[in-house]
Amino acid sequence: MDKGHALPQDIRDLRHCLRMKSKYAILLVFVVALVIIEKENNIISRVSDKLKQAPQSLMEVNSTDPGLVLSENGSLLSLSELDSAFSQLKSRLQNVTLQLGGTKEPAVAQGPRRHVLLMATTRTGSSFVGEFFNQQGNIFYLFEPLWHIERTVSFEPGGANAVGSALVYRDVLKQLLLCDLYILENFITPFPEEHLTPYMFRRGSSRSLCEDPVCTPFVKKVFEKYHCKNRRCGPLNITLAAEACLHKNHMALKTVRIRQLEFLRPLVEDPRLDMRIIQLVRDPRAVLASRIVAFSGKYETWKKWASEGAAPLNEDEVQRLRGNCESIRLSAELGLRQPAWLRGRYMLIRYEDIARSPLQNAKEMYRFAGISLTPQVEEWIQKNTQAPQDSNGIYSTQKNSSEQFEKWRFSIPFKLAQVVQSVCGPAMNLFGYKLASDQETLTNRSISLLEERKAFWIT
Repeated sequence: MDKGHALPQDIRDLRHCLRMKSKYAILLVFVVALVIIEKENNIISRVSDKLKQAPQSLMEVNSTDPGLVLSENGSLLSLSELDSAFSQLKSRLQNVTLQLGGTKEPAVAQGPRRHVLLMATTRTGSSFVGEFFNQQGNIFYLFEPLWHIERTVSFEPGGANAVGSALVYRDVLKQLLLCDLYILENFITPFPEEHLTPYMFRRGSSRSLCEDPVCTPFVKKVFEKYHCKNRRCGPLNITLAAEACLHKNHMALKTVRIRQLEFLRPLVEDPRLDMRIIQLVRDPRAVLASRIVAFSGKYETWKKWASEGAAPLNEDEVQRLRGNCESIRLSAELGLRQPAWLRGRYMLIRYEDIARSPLQNAKEMYRFAGISLTPQVEEWIQKNTQAPQDSNGIYSTQKNSSEQFEKWRFSIPFKLAQVVQSVCGPAMNLFGYKLASDQETLTNRSISLLEERKAFWIT
């Protein structure tokens, strides 16, 4: 009888224990669910704030104290497995929503984000080469945004002023690569109103600034000098442009206003950036011949000296040419030495090689940058490098490239070529450009002035 009475009591104790454990289990699940929901809300809130932030907010994000970020991330390490599981569940739910006809979410950057800088000088074919990246749909490309800084901030050439200008260019460049386009508002004149401006230099040369959602409805009676080429848009909305930049997979920028590679080291070492620097060079004789045509007024002295020889060539202009060649050479030599901070991040390429084999070299540049080349880019290259004749515009990107790159040999007098060869000899030797001994050699197409390409790029 005692055992018969004791048995129900044991069962009751067991049931009570099980009920208590169930309550604790339910409570634990409830707490974990609250943590996940709260964390997801925080993530959505941060992303939303980032996309809607004001200019000052964006600058604060770009200058976040790394210590704070590490502290926050450290406190969340314990939830990493839950994050992974929740992300998978969220992805499946989104796929179901799309299959049921739900609204498609905007694309966001996936995978490692690359920051490509095309570094060149004027009349080296940089507008043409820049199109290789401009035509890629997942790259946010900017064409010469530093033009505004050059127009606003005046520096005398040489010495400390040259260093000062390089530092200003570098700091603005860093913010642009981080999609802080608001930095340009300090240099655009007239000053943008409510982050709107019709004065963005060569806006039409950046597809990302002329496509949805950056292309807002056209506004009558608003003159935009550098308007979009294939559609009519309203004044550039810098906020929309910054948001579009953040949503693209990669960022690329072309500039002819940065000459000293060593000044870019802080950008290469910035953990927020994954820099790839492509330095584009061209035969300095071809560059001078092109500048004389494109900027005729600035080269009157050169033209008169070449045709008449009455007055000596201005020594200051010769020294300026020497300085340009030397800065290009010194930057290239630094890159080719492969210091630790540049290893795998610097590529040197000649315009002449691109002109002769544009698609092959485009593939090499994309491979170096770690970005996939799309059929859209290949199609553009095929269409725009086999034109029956070159476009007349001095900034045209449509060329019969295999024939165009040597046209300069018939437009520059030998005496001008001699001047270039005398002051730019070291750079020409480094880049594989042969010297011409006389006018006949200069104009004889059967005599190549280009050495075979060496290992001019680093991967």
